[in-house]
Amino acid sequence: MFDLLVGENHLTSIKRIILDVLKPHTPSIIELAERLGGLDGISGVNISLEEVDKDTDSVKITIEGSNINYELVNKTISECGAVIHSIDGVSAGMKIIEEVNTPQDR
Repeated sequence: MFDLLVGENHLTSIKRIILDVLKPHTPSIIELAERLGGLDGISGVNISLEEVDKDTDSVKITIEGSNINYELVNKTISECGAVIHSIDGVSAGMKIIEEVNTPQDR
């Protein structure tokens, strides 16, 4: 795999990741956000409740930072009794590139 270094930072480091997660009602999304937000390399966490079932919550988690460690994020989510259903988006590199609508998207 191609890996460039600039000082100590990898150009390919993850800057944003969007996850579809199934979690038990406890811990709350507040506690989960605090735990994820406290991890090294993460500067912000947004959790949105998508659906509530009898025993579980489906949530969308968006994480941004300078160098997100996916394995540590996955471990933290698992420790909360939750499971990642899918990775719905990833941004990597030196900066985050926002999606742009093209004529085909209209």
